[in-house]
Amino acid sequence: MKKYLTVAALAVVLSFQTADAARSKHKYKNRYKRPVAAATAAAATAAASAVPGENAASEPDVLPPEPVPQASTAPEIAAAAYLVQDLQSGQILTGKNLDKQIEPASLTKLMTAYLAFKALEEGRLKAETMLTPSETAWRAEGSRMFLNAGKPVAVGDLLKGLIVQSGNDAAITLAEALGGSEAGFADMMNAEAKRLGMSKTHFVNATGLPSDGHMSTVRDLAILSAAIIKDYPKYYPIYSMQSFKYNNIEQPNRNLLLYRDPNVDGLKTGHTNTAGYNLIASSKRNGRRVVSVVVGTESIEARAGESSKLLNWALQAFDTPKAYDANTPVSSVKVYKGQEDNVNIGFLEPVYLTIPHGEGNKVKPVLETVQPVLAPIEKGQVLGKLKITYNGQVLAERKVVALTAVDEAGFFGRLWDSIKLWFKNMFADE
Repeated sequence: MKKYLTVAALAVVLSFQTADAARSKHKYKNRYKRPVAAATAAAATAAASAVPGENAASEPDVLPPEPVPQASTAPEIAAAAYLVQDLQSGQILTGKNLDKQIEPASLTKLMTAYLAFKALEEGRLKAETMLTPSETAWRAEGSRMFLNAGKPVAVGDLLKGLIVQSGNDAAITLAEALGGSEAGFADMMNAEAKRLGMSKTHFVNATGLPSDGHMSTVRDLAILSAAIIKDYPKYYPIYSMQSFKYNNIEQPNRNLLLYRDPNVDGLKTGHTNTAGYNLIASSKRNGRRVVSVVVGTESIEARAGESSKLLNWALQAFDTPKAYDANTPVSSVKVYKGQEDNVNIGFLEPVYLTIPHGEGNKVKPVLETVQPVLAPIEKGQVLGKLKITYNGQVLAERKVVALTAVDEAGFFGRLWDSIKLWFKNMFADE
């Protein structure tokens, strides 16, 4: 089988230990494994876009369920559950109780806002659309933006009241407008959570007020936070607002890191007596963005301090270089029964990897391709995966796809390749 790597096409940032697959002996069974010369550390976004064709990649790339191995010791965090994640690679760098169900409290409003952003983008709402708060919204308990029942308010102001002031009255007003009722909106929230892959989340209301069965996890909340930042950058600046005034009442944003760290620009606080003090924060420095999720701390000050520890450690102890450009071949595979003998394989999106600072020489990628590859082949069809390890532990796996289509050969071409495959299988090493 012809094997080659286009290292020159990639900007070399890390030194990966590689082997020459062309001099190795391989077995033609279900998979074909080989080390790959990688230019930089590899890792794509946690959720890859669907690629065309019925055989195309339709599921997200695989990230390990536990945090990546660390070269430096992660900080001690006093919280019931937490994590910090690199947004570009999608990798979780450290965490505790990632999948333990917790009360999200007002972190729930991230989903309320997400669905409102979606309605704005789809034209079902406009920022200047006036909504009339119901008496139910006006009577909402907990934090409020102090709406008046029956007095119309613009959607743009409701979003600021929801995000900056954590207004439960704003959440209910948006929920009733979009879902017909808060219960109907909760159904929309759960459907969106399922679509995003928030597998251990269930919403009962739009506010986060305590209710039986209203649960999430720090992993799921990180998925939601990343979706807000990536899907709706137009509205994300609302999360960095330090205060908002409505009805002659100005309220500060309860995210203390917005006042203390110029790199922090979101996202949301939450608190109930049973949930404790929660904070999801995002920080961007030198082109890298990380997101921390901290729940179940003892105070407003504690949630800010613990979040700051995670953000600073993640930004200082790790790098996230680009390994592969989109649509650039990383290798090729032999094609049988096709009009071409080989097809280039690679990625449809740039590939990034978050690794401990200065540890690039300990990162190894291994390419595994499906064998045999039979035409016809669609562009974007999955033909294997790239497994990336650090100190022997898997960091991530990325789907490798065909970069071009290959049509089926004529009758005699298919017949000849069928004969070759028969002999190959007959004499393959056991």
